[in-house]
Amino acid sequence: MSNVPFDQLDGEIWYNGTFVPWKDAKIHVLTHGLHYASAVFEGERAYGGAVFKLREHTERLIESGKLLGFTIPYSADEIDAATNELLVRQGFSDAYVRPIAFRGSEMMGVAAQKNRINVAIAIWQWPSYFDPEQRMRGIRLDLAEYRRPDPRTAPSKAKATGLYMICTISKHAAEAKGYADALMLDWRGQVAEATGANVFFVKDGAIHTPIPDCFLDGITRRTVIDLAKRRGLVVHERAIMPEDLSTFTECFLCGTAAEVTPVSEIAEWRFTPGEITRRLVEDYGHEVMPKRVAAE
Repeated sequence: MSNVPFDQLDGEIWYNGTFVPWKDAKIHVLTHGLHYASAVFEGERAYGGAVFKLREHTERLIESGKLLGFTIPYSADEIDAATNELLVRQGFSDAYVRPIAFRGSEMMGVAAQKNRINVAIAIWQWPSYFDPEQRMRGIRLDLAEYRRPDPRTAPSKAKATGLYMICTISKHAAEAKGYADALMLDWRGQVAEATGANVFFVKDGAIHTPIPDCFLDGITRRTVIDLAKRRGLVVHERAIMPEDLSTFTECFLCGTAAEVTPVSEIAEWRFTPGEITRRLVEDYGHEVMPKRVAAE
């Protein structure tokens, strides 16, 4: 990917029902979503000209808005249609898709009941989230300082921008020490997720993954669980403590951006990407883009 700033890319962005030139898709500096994180978003990928599980993402976007106390002024059908048309207009086959909904600038303050709910969709080309050469060898994760909060303190089921502040801090800190990402615990000290992906472990041929009770039950996460079960693998959704990590032999992350990415190290714990991880990397590739994978 080029080093061109994101506000200077070419093409169009769908913004409040209209396709506008990329550079003209702007907001005011006093937009409520910027000051108070009253915004929700999605991360989606298109493969072979089709967005993977588009409706599931759109429905989650709408539900996330409700959890933040606002109604997105477009139906799921309208958002899906806009996404599909924008993908064609951008001329991409494989791409990243970012819809976002946010409160505007009509009121400035914590309360903003009268603010317009703006909706935008941008699509750009984005390669592997992690270094492709390092990815299949397994990426290295640090242990994050910040923890996923108690769901009684934040709308953890929403894909809300404010919940990602500690993710950015944690990923920056990890990268500064030479790691690719960071593993986050939750407020109880249990293993939760990486900064932008869910985490899975393998032990004695079975898969173990944290219960998503204070972080997103990712769409890719659910897809991977389904793929594992199709292979007859046992999947345990359970509480996992840091001391349990020494009992696992394999580890991988999954998410729309990360897809399925093997992990070789989390702080002091080591893993070897093995057969189950490799199978799920391949199975996910077939699931999102059967024709392309078959051709390769």
